[in-house]
Amino acid sequence: MNFRKGKGREDPEINLIPFIDVLLVILIFLMVTTTYSKFTELQITLPTADAEKAMERPVEISVTVSSQGQYAIDNSRVSFQDPAGLADDLKKAADAKGPSKQEPVVIIAADGDAPHQKVINVLEAARLAGFAKVTFAAQVSGK
Repeated sequence: MNFRKGKGREDPEINLIPFIDVLLVILIFLMVTTTYSKFTELQITLPTADAEKAMERPVEISVTVSSQGQYAIDNSRVSFQDPAGLADDLKKAADAKGPSKQEPVVIIAADGDAPHQKVINVLEAARLAGFAKVTFAAQVSGK
C-alpha cells in the first residue's frame, strides 16, 4: 500500500555542516597545541692565523709496538723488562737526538692486534721519563 500518493522518493543528502564543525574544532585544537620552534644559528667569524711555520721542529721519539708485543724505539728493537727500563731507553733516545729547547714528543705506533697492556706500558714509561707530550699514530683509511 502506498499512503503517499503523489510524492516521489527523495534522494538522501549528506549534511556537511556537522562535518565542517568537527574539522574546525580539530583545526583549533591543533593550532593551540602546536609549538613553534625557531631554529637559530650562531653567526660567528672565525679568527685567521697568519703565523709563520715553526722554525724548529719538536724532537720526535717513535715507539713501535708489534702484534707480538715487541718494542722498537726509533726503529731499533729494545728488550722490555719493566716500564722503568723502557723509560731509560726513551731518555737515551731523546739524548741521542741532541739538545733541544722543546720537550720531546713520544709517538706510539701500535699494531691493531697488539695487546692493550703493551701500549699502557709505553704510556707509563713516557710518564716515568718525564715526557708529557704523547700521541698515537694512526693510518688513514682508504675510503
